Amino acid sequence: MPAQEKMSPVDTAWLRMDRPNNLMQILGVMLLDGKLDFARLRQRIEERMLVHARFRQVAREDTAGWSWVDDPDFELDNHLRRAALPGKGDKAELEQFVADLASTPLPPSRPLWQIHVVDTHMGGQALVTRFHHCIADGIALVAVIMGLADDAPAPSPRRRVAPDHHSHDDALWGLVWHPISRAVQASVRASSSLWTMSQDWLRNPWQALDYARLGGGMTAEAAKLLVMANDSPTRFKGTPGLVKRVAWSEPIDLKEIKAVGKVLGCSVNDVLLSAVAGALGAYLADCGDATDGVEIRAMVPVNLRQASDAGKLGNRFGMVTLELPVGIANPLARLYETGQRMQALKQSYQPALTLTLLGAAGMGPKIVQEQLLDFLANKATAVMTNVPGPQQPLYFAGARMRQPFFWVPQSGNIGMGVSILSYNDQVQFGLITDRRLVPDPERIVNRVADEFGKLLMLVLLEPPECLGDPDLVEAHAAFHWAMA
Repeated sequence: MPAQEKMSPVDTAWLRMDRPNNLMQILGVMLLDGKLDFARLRQRIEERMLVHARFRQVAREDTAGWSWVDDPDFELDNHLRRAALPGKGDKAELEQFVADLASTPLPPSRPLWQIHVVDTHMGGQALVTRFHHCIADGIALVAVIMGLADDAPAPSPRRRVAPDHHSHDDALWGLVWHPISRAVQASVRASSSLWTMSQDWLRNPWQALDYARLGGGMTAEAAKLLVMANDSPTRFKGTPGLVKRVAWSEPIDLKEIKAVGKVLGCSVNDVLLSAVAGALGAYLADCGDATDGVEIRAMVPVNLRQASDAGKLGNRFGMVTLELPVGIANPLARLYETGQRMQALKQSYQPALTLTLLGAAGMGPKIVQEQLLDFLANKATAVMTNVPGPQQPLYFAGARMRQPFFWVPQSGNIGMGVSILSYNDQVQFGLITDRRLVPDPERIVNRVADEFGKLLMLVLLEPPECLGDPDLVEAHAAFHWAMA
């Protein structure tokens, strides 16, 4: 009889979150220089990925709920595939290939993942991955995928040891949203009662709800969530259709981003988010839409993994809601406002609350879960992630990885996902949208570099005392970016 493992309530919630117009798949693209060694890639998967039983298991439901069951017919060839782009084999065709995968369900009778080796005419092959979110969160899956890579084209044949997740400062296995995550974890550890509560979230979500009622911080977050107004009505919101669009940007130098943030007294995340907000606002303006006072709320994952979760799959994260000030045209004013909002989120208990709610939803009827997701989705326009990746070149089966991209799924009726990933001292942006709502996401991601360029120009042209004075910023900024 195949081995069986009870699925956690949170993972069950992600499994049941699938909708035809929003599949819960985490997509990834790694652009490579040249061709990889397919036989070596297969060996790496067998040695480094399939050691996790989850990638050889299927999700099965019985009267007791959902479980992970070993697949007696598991064949790696069903999951590791070759593909070739038709026609020109260019970026547009690769984006279409990924968009088609985003709209196609994974076969439920098999383990819920696939890796495609795609031949392109873009200077090399592409490695395209997709995993169902019920297997693991983005932090764990990035670790698994990057664990297939080597730091040299021809590494020693020794078997690689599973990566250590204990260091929260490691560039490769780092946290999503470092400033928020560390502050949230610090607040959870602030008292023994809250620490006990954090351990109970995963073991017993219903007990965690009792703690939420007793804890002042959690109760306040629940109240704020209940009375939170729905997001601004823009063309980004609406009921998604069945067809997706994806796009990604050319990379921006991470050292330049850090330098601009240091001069302006803002974090790298503040600079990146402000640039994304500016790109979204500029797109709306180009479409003839009013942007004054427009706010776009994004659901942001926050890693809640502890040291004891090192090397484990599953989902261990909550969410915070971040309002992006897309209606502020002045890039410096928008940056300062974004920084203030990020600072306020550092003391938020929203991640703890949302993790608790997901666990409870996974234990209850599916219709209750859907109602909860619809309620949360109405509060937001996008899902946004920021993943710090390795800052040195990596090689997949002998081929150098030139650029990586990842996209997270959108729950409920959210129709947009923004992904920010750093790699090899560069930052790249990915965007997935619904074709019905935003048919041309490349027009947004291509603007992000321009929005950052405005900040860079102001840092280079304005004296420091002007940059620190809000009134002077308002007076001078318009002239400089109008001249760009």
